Amino acid sequence: MDLKRYTHADARDVRSLLLDIHDEAYADTLDEFHSRERFSCFVDRWSSREDWLCISGWEEGGPVGYAYGSMFKPGGWWKGHPRPRELRGSVFALSELMVVPKWRGTKRAQKIHDALLKEVTADMVSLTVETERPRVQAMYERWNYAKVGEAMPSDDSPLYAVMVRKL
Repeated sequence: MDLKRYTHADARDVRSLLLDIHDEAYADTLDEFHSRERFSCFVDRWSSREDWLCISGWEEGGPVGYAYGSMFKPGGWWKGHPRPRELRGSVFALSELMVVPKWRGTKRAQKIHDALLKEVTADMVSLTVETERPRVQAMYERWNYAKVGEAMPSDDSPLYAVMVRKL
């Protein structure tokens, strides 16, 4: 698998790719929360951060998936969940990891994830995963993440598991 690296400066050029992969990944989910329109706001918000970093994977002439995120500001944390006191130091927020259905279960998600984390200089990485997706949460646990709580960042969002992995 070929890997490509993008930064904040590349955000406009890679935006449609991220949205297209999202659409393919959530093709079977027809709710308002997972819509392209709503997700595009998240992409724009995250990619506007100057330290935003994204890694995409490519194979057989097409995209496999991507992962992106950025550093939390000192003391920053996920909306809807207080930062645990015992977690001290800098935190990289892994906002998204998506793989198109064709490549699920092939360990490519982990390769993309690991390539992104190789670029990160932080004490830990944190992410959220919908609690209604226990297989995804179990995958992150196999990758040495631990659940530290749950968050509901908005009234219309699903409940998320907040997970952390020390680097």
